[in-house]
Amino acid sequence: MSPRIILGVGGGIAAYKACELLRLFTESGHQVRVVPTASALHFVGAATWSALSGQPVADDVWSDVHEVPHVRLGQQADLVVVAPATTDLLARAAHGLADDLLTNTLLTARCPVVLAPAMHTEMWEHPATVANVATLRSRGVRVVEPAVGRLTGADTGKGRLPDPAELFAVARRVLARGAAATADLTGKHVLVTAGGTREPLDPVRFLGNRSSGKQGYAFARAAVARGARVTLVSANVALPDPAGVDLVRVSTTAELREATLTSADRADAVVLAAAPADFRPATYATGKIKKSDDGSAPTIELVANPDIAAELGKRRRPEQVLVVFAAETSDAEANGRAKLARKRADLIVINEVGPDQVFGADTNAATVIGADGSVSRMPEQSKEDLADGVWDLIVSRLTGCPG
Repeated sequence: MSPRIILGVGGGIAAYKACELLRLFTESGHQVRVVPTASALHFVGAATWSALSGQPVADDVWSDVHEVPHVRLGQQADLVVVAPATTDLLARAAHGLADDLLTNTLLTARCPVVLAPAMHTEMWEHPATVANVATLRSRGVRVVEPAVGRLTGADTGKGRLPDPAELFAVARRVLARGAAATADLTGKHVLVTAGGTREPLDPVRFLGNRSSGKQGYAFARAAVARGARVTLVSANVALPDPAGVDLVRVSTTAELREATLTSADRADAVVLAAAPADFRPATYATGKIKKSDDGSAPTIELVANPDIAAELGKRRRPEQVLVVFAAETSDAEANGRAKLARKRADLIVINEVGPDQVFGADTNAATVIGADGSVSRMPEQSKEDLADGVWDLIVSRLTGCPG
């Protein structure tokens, strides 16, 4: 049986984006009932929701009373997603009010609940909203951080509804973990790095690597789905911004180091999935390096970049979990064990890489070795599933349970 989704829609201008989210759910085989608030219907009418979902729209407690919709909808759902969740809706949900069908559904739901707020920055940052969000998260509700960008009118700031495709990715991860899976990273701040750094040679060339950032972004999405506050440091990645993360863009290894060290100070877990360049040119040519008349290649002197993982290993707090990565072409496990010790990390994720392996692919396989001697072999699977498997190991160390 396909998963049963309740899509709640709050009364904000971002309600039109929920149409795309609904389309993604239905096209992937989910059964969706849309529950808009009365205010939401001023932005998008019931006919639109019904046509896109193929289901009647449930918008008040008095329709089809014999089916007891204010109880049945929440009881029968596998997932409840509310997008957008307005300031008013967050407040009513946090205080347990049941003055319309959507808030009744939230109270009766025993499945995972994902709320995607959208509002002006001042509303999001108001102490009342901050307290309401904290209350909801303490109850296991996944409240996805809003994006930064253009708001209603000329305003710009934090409060924009994340991209519907990225909200769908969060919902998919929550469903993949099952109804019994808790938001086990609630209250935790995690730092994830992703992508590959570039070291400029001249105004048009750089030294880089083949990292796409897909695995790091999968770690970020999985952490959001588990309730974490996520800082994502992204180096030269051409991927959509994951929903619910604080995104920091960098280019060079020096920039990656600065952003990582700054965010790591307040993080409970650090996942270093980025691929920083080991070397950089000793000098930067301010003009394009030209071919010589005789066709000979120029000599480029390289110097070592700072070792970000080793630096974090030395300065991290005892309770912080540090995860490093090793991309190896031979003797992968032996090299990984040596790197784990050098970096003073808790876990190392070892990938065997090659021209058609790992980089840019949607799947991955890895061996994860712990400083405690544990070994977890993860077969070929989606990068999202692999990320969740590693987060299981991280959570066990954050909570002090055996890994």
